Amino acid sequence: MEDLKIEDVNLEISENLERHRTDGFSSSEVLVVRRGAPIRISLKLEGRAFNPKTDYLKIQVMLGRMYVAMPVTFSKKVSYTRWKAYIDRESLDLQNPSVFISSPASASVGCYTFKMCAITRGANKKSCAFGKFTLLCNPWCRADVVHIPFEDQREEYIQNDSGLLFIGTAMNPVSRPWSFDQFEPGVLEVCLKLLQVSPQHQTNKRMDYLNRKNPVYIGRVVSAMINSEDDRGVLKGKWAGDFKEGVNPSLWTGSGDILTQWAESGFKPVKYGQCWVFAAVMCTVMRVLGIPSRVVTNFNSAHDTNDNLVIEEFYSETGQKLNRSKDSIWNFHVWVECWMTRRDLGSGLDGWQVLDPTPQERSGGVFCCGPAPVKAVKDRRIDLVYDIPFVYAAVNADVHSVILSKGQVVNYSKDTERVGSLICTKAISFPRLQNITGDYKYIKSPTSTISSRSSRMSEDSTLRRGSSRGVLVVLSLDKTPVAGEPVCFTVKVINKQRVAKMMKIHLNAQAKEYNNSPSDTFWETHGVVKLGPMEVKVIQQQIAPVQYEDVVGDDLINLAVVLEDSNSQERVLASEEFNIASPQLIIQITNEESIVPGKEQTATVTFTNPFSHMVSGVLTVAGAGLIQGKVHFRMLPLRPGGSVKQRITFIPSKVGVKMLQASLALSNINSTIRGFMMVSVRRA
Repeated sequence: MEDLKIEDVNLEISENLERHRTDGFSSSEVLVVRRGAPIRISLKLEGRAFNPKTDYLKIQVMLGRMYVAMPVTFSKKVSYTRWKAYIDRESLDLQNPSVFISSPASASVGCYTFKMCAITRGANKKSCAFGKFTLLCNPWCRADVVHIPFEDQREEYIQNDSGLLFIGTAMNPVSRPWSFDQFEPGVLEVCLKLLQVSPQHQTNKRMDYLNRKNPVYIGRVVSAMINSEDDRGVLKGKWAGDFKEGVNPSLWTGSGDILTQWAESGFKPVKYGQCWVFAAVMCTVMRVLGIPSRVVTNFNSAHDTNDNLVIEEFYSETGQKLNRSKDSIWNFHVWVECWMTRRDLGSGLDGWQVLDPTPQERSGGVFCCGPAPVKAVKDRRIDLVYDIPFVYAAVNADVHSVILSKGQVVNYSKDTERVGSLICTKAISFPRLQNITGDYKYIKSPTSTISSRSSRMSEDSTLRRGSSRGVLVVLSLDKTPVAGEPVCFTVKVINKQRVAKMMKIHLNAQAKEYNNSPSDTFWETHGVVKLGPMEVKVIQQQIAPVQYEDVVGDDLINLAVVLEDSNSQERVLASEEFNIASPQLIIQITNEESIVPGKEQTATVTFTNPFSHMVSGVLTVAGAGLIQGKVHFRMLPLRPGGSVKQRITFIPSKVGVKMLQASLALSNINSTIRGFMMVSVRRA
């Protein structure tokens, strides 16, 4: 009898991509599939047909130098714990038989090769053909430890290639559009290469391949590889000085450019990143690998260097904030949450896990953080792995505010509500904020304390108060500060005693970056307040746009008031940090209801100058699945109050809801204006 010969294998790419929900990776040269689900492969035979009585098939699947060999059977009964290959008798085509390969739900993530061999009983020869596929985690498979229960969660945390990052302050969160780019050409390959470049793989390839079945392990590897402190990681962080040797972190709009640049440079760190960039790029990598991920912002995030859960802030007697402490509070810090079962910790700690790629503290000797179960953070289970004390402090530390005069402490106050006052992420299916603070900490009732941050959150104005034995001072913003308008605020002074008082009042405003102590004072005023017994006085103040525009830009303002009793020298402090709301770019699309792949569309981006002087800059427009790369336009100087429109064209390449985003980097102010629009691309 003639030997059975395999001429070729057909990976049935379109069918397998749809079955495995990996259609977005259709530009990949290799079939992309998910573990725990069967892959159908068709054999093209040369010469005679397959004879089940005399012929049999064997398959060998290889990851690096590791392999598993198995016979191809006629039993469709698959196991989630081992590899299996079978032929479906009911749909058997003897000339072009289909073989199903089923991987375990715990198979390692990576690039596999396989060898399919046909053997005829009694013959000395065997005929073999080869193929490749990339295997990812499978959140649709109940047996996979990354399984997440609802389809809208899988769509948001795996399939969504755009999102919103939240920055600013808890009182005035600002949404920053971001393109995760996981389905853009080449991004999948770079994410897989990241695992190969890691020190774990370079040190012991076999152990790395074996460990890649576990998302806890993958998370720690990726968390370390996103920063470049210990390895050939993706991003170099920079938080001070200029960014002339690279890109200002505020100018990045998506992960694809960063990952591509890193790979094309031979894995040299991309300059530069800050917390939201580190987190967004990690979110891309984890979504590519099939692990549900989202970007989370912790407003007023504490970095407690001495583990005492106390952050000290120092002020001068005239209200200037001083750089005197190694501890710090970032106005916001951004990390990643990934969804997984924690079999290493036992029951009750599954679900969202904190992973932080921003290099702040070493974990196991390496700059990485997590995965820390969010449930363990809430219950302060600091005995568990990984890095729960660090995350717990970030959302729970107390703030001690100290006034210094001639090196001596003259006033001290404590705030137990400010740190971790708002923890949020993007809502599922909608471009808005979802408050998840209650996942991390037990929220006190708004009525439990007069100065609680939660009660202030519900008010129209912000509120910070300070109190001494004799005087209470309340500092409040009259409304959310908006670019081009005065910053209006009120100081209320209450005499709590039945004696008249003469008070010195000092008001001070400093610009500050979200992660640093403030710079020099840019606005201040001083005066005297006379208070009768039990009297309440209200002082209205404002800072004009011309006084803050050139100084603040995208930074924040630290505003403080110090009252000093002229008789007793007793002092009291109230302070607030806030951001100025920037205008948004307005994006409009013509024929919005008829957007289909391959058809040119037109959009208009409009900017109105709210500032008190002329501005110019560069407009950048991007959108994964809508525009290849980025489009840049130079904006000529625009007078105050003037408007400019820019027409752009784009040709969508992918079906689904996509984000068209625009950013205008102003050249004479430290400010970037942004806008976005969600675009629904329908099948033609």
